[in-house]
Amino acid sequence: MLSTEDDILRAAESWRRDGRAVALATVIETWGSAPRPVGSHLLIDGDSRFIGSVSGGCVEGEVITEALDVIADGRPRTLEFGVADETAWRAGLSCGGRIRVFVERIE
Repeated sequence: MLSTEDDILRAAESWRRDGRAVALATVIETWGSAPRPVGSHLLIDGDSRFIGSVSGGCVEGEVITEALDVIADGRPRTLEFGVADETAWRAGLSCGGRIRVFVERIE
């Protein structure tokens, strides 16, 4: 079961209080079909532990990889993912479409 967005934000506060380095990824735009709506979150810590979801498939793996870089250098990033219908399922965008995800370090 996916956590609610409020659960993820509460976890971000808790993880920071525990001294963990964390980044928050947020879906900021979608076009066409997208597995998760605008406002969906994925919380990642410096040990690659995560909670939540911004998409699925290889998109989520790429967001986690980028989030580790954001934790390391502190520079936020906006990521864009889009695929044609014929490759959508493998990429985790089950019906095609595009998404933009903003990734920021939480202090």
